[in-house]
Amino acid sequence: MQISSTDIYSLVGLTSLIFLIAPLFLILYVISYNRKKKAHAEEKEGLRQSFENELLKTQMEVQEQTLQNIASELHDNIGQMLSLTSITLTSININNIDNTFKTLEKIERAEQLTSQCIKELRQLSRLLYGKELISKGLKTAIGFELEWLNKTEIYKISFKGDNYQENIVQTDNEIILFRLFQEIINNVIKHARATVINVDLQQSEQGTQLIIKDNGQGFVIDEKMKETNGMGLHTIQRRAAMLGGKATFTSVPGEGTEVLIKIPKKQ
Repeated sequence: MQISSTDIYSLVGLTSLIFLIAPLFLILYVISYNRKKKAHAEEKEGLRQSFENELLKTQMEVQEQTLQNIASELHDNIGQMLSLTSITLTSININNIDNTFKTLEKIERAEQLTSQCIKELRQLSRLLYGKELISKGLKTAIGFELEWLNKTEIYKISFKGDNYQENIVQTDNEIILFRLFQEIINNVIKHARATVINVDLQQSEQGTQLIIKDNGQGFVIDEKMKETNGMGLHTIQRRAAMLGGKATFTSVPGEGTEVLIKIPKKQ
């Protein structure tokens, strides 16, 4: 069978067209791939900057909360004890020899108040170094914060964290998780009217889990989520999501609230 010149021309033309189109498709594919790669890199950089900004904001909030605790302690506790010490010492009449026993009793009371003030100031100095406290680990920081709250004698505190292994090196995740803990505890203090607070810090192969439960007045979650501020529930969810985790709220009016935060293990 003889091939006509027309068929040959058509075959050559088709082959040429394929050789022309193939590089064009390759070029378009490379351009598209580079654009997607660039967009991915920009998105990744945006997420990194967003995380760093949130981390900086969180660190500042931790410091602000620490300073508020210090101011409250200086005003409500140490200031009051120093005033009592001053009143006790002022009331002593050294010229009254007949009442030596009462004078010695007042001096002893002033000495006790002074010792208590020194003890409180030492604890306050630990709180002042909030960053150093966090660097000792999440469990240590939470334990100290709850110890501080327990001093008020308003709440019955329970803290479980036996299976949580402290990291030798402080992580950004721990700073944000500690701030989440502080924010939830502040919500309990301001809104819950609770008398019991249970905190459970767990660690497993899947990651970290923080549970904070109170016996307060509770609330309707859907209604609070619709509010602009909403007790900071949106902020708690957003920060948990930044760590790749999730914050879940369980609350019934009159029966208290439970906040569950799950953070997956950092790869």
